[in-house]
Amino acid sequence: MATATTTNGSIERWDSGVIPYAKMGYYEPDYEPKSTDVLCAFRLVPQEGVDPIEASAAVAGESSTATWTVVWTDRLTTYEHYQAKCYRVDPVPGTDQYIAYIAYDIDLFEENSIANLTSSIIGNVFGFKALKSLRLEDMRIPDVYIKTFQGPAHGIVTEREILNKYGRPLLGATTKPKLGLSARNYGRVVYEALRGGLDFVKDDENINSQPFMRWRDRFLYCQEAVERAQAETGEIKGHYMNVTAGDMESMYERADFAKEIGSPIVMIDLTIGYTAIQSMAKWARKNSVILHLHRAGHSTYTRQKTHGVNFRVICKWVRLMGVDHIHAGTVVGKLEGDPHNVAGYYDSLRLDHVERNLLHGIYFDQDWLSMPGVMPVASGGIHAGQMPQLLHLLGEDVVLQFGGGTIGHPDGIAAGATANRVAVEAMIKARNEGRDVLAEGQEVLERAGRRCKPLERALQVWKDISFEYTSTDTPDVLATPSY
Repeated sequence: MATATTTNGSIERWDSGVIPYAKMGYYEPDYEPKSTDVLCAFRLVPQEGVDPIEASAAVAGESSTATWTVVWTDRLTTYEHYQAKCYRVDPVPGTDQYIAYIAYDIDLFEENSIANLTSSIIGNVFGFKALKSLRLEDMRIPDVYIKTFQGPAHGIVTEREILNKYGRPLLGATTKPKLGLSARNYGRVVYEALRGGLDFVKDDENINSQPFMRWRDRFLYCQEAVERAQAETGEIKGHYMNVTAGDMESMYERADFAKEIGSPIVMIDLTIGYTAIQSMAKWARKNSVILHLHRAGHSTYTRQKTHGVNFRVICKWVRLMGVDHIHAGTVVGKLEGDPHNVAGYYDSLRLDHVERNLLHGIYFDQDWLSMPGVMPVASGGIHAGQMPQLLHLLGEDVVLQFGGGTIGHPDGIAAGATANRVAVEAMIKARNEGRDVLAEGQEVLERAGRRCKPLERALQVWKDISFEYTSTDTPDVLATPSY
């Protein structure tokens, strides 16, 4: 890369031409981040021959104020104030990767706008040729910026109060098959699952308003199923009605209709975009409707270790944007999820203070200032026989969604729901009695199965089913054994 030099060979900040980013002020190893700075940890791999410090400074520059050459108009601003500053670059042992820590002044960002925040942090910089790859691993959101956001429309505590359900994970299922059913048959699935013992049933991410089932018909049949199941069981139930559509006007229309017919919860997909998510969160709080977010499409940029945006960052963004639920991994199911990383996701969604923990992929301390937590949802390839691991790994403030593990039960949908309800209640009872749910869990389930035929059948059918694959995304550090 060409650089501007004076006659004696030195580089001056305002010389015409191209100057290394590090020389323009985007690398300051002595910089001490302010409490009001947005902090980011980027994983980067420089191209051959590119110095990692210069590559890190380029990330800071290109995600804040820099361009490829010196521009005089910088001098019309207090440019040092607006320049992002890379203040630390750590090599990742045994790899060609580096973790670059970058600080951004709070004045770079519009209040209450994830769209603006992400346009800066993950804008053009990911296409920068001097980098082989780039990934945003984590962020520290400062207190002053958090306070500009609404946060979850309701949060975990309020949701439990709405549902009057405490002391155990909530149980759900995704209607299967997710495409092709008529509205009436779809509603039958919802009714059977709810009367069998589930708290929720949900639309899947790609069921909107297709020729085989228009949204209004689905909503009506599903709400009829909810009300029949509530009358039969005496419990509050719900169906996540997916209001995702091609424009905001249609989404508001569908959400308003869901509220009008009595649904306590609606659903949106991550693919609608950050601005639309924030708009729907405002609607959900105003209308006292729980808002579920399906993370449709996230793995296109969250799964690979050296490219994209880590899902823990998405967890922080959606908490700010204001959803009440998001799918966040199961560890034991069919979808990607290293146990340590998933623990970090769940902490970022639920806790009021999260401490730096590299084993969980957490690079910064994060305070949430009493912002309500987001209820994580565990979904994808889980069944009743995994209840001990699920409770051990994920805790009780979680929605456990058994789609195939409910609807695939050999004795029918209601039996599948009953199996899951009895399994979770047996495990919670054992935990409350002081038993080790992980070590003794199978014994607890087998004993419960002797008194509950649907559970016994579920344990027989799925006893050997597991999804043991090496995760594509694991932490850089390992736990040190203690003896």
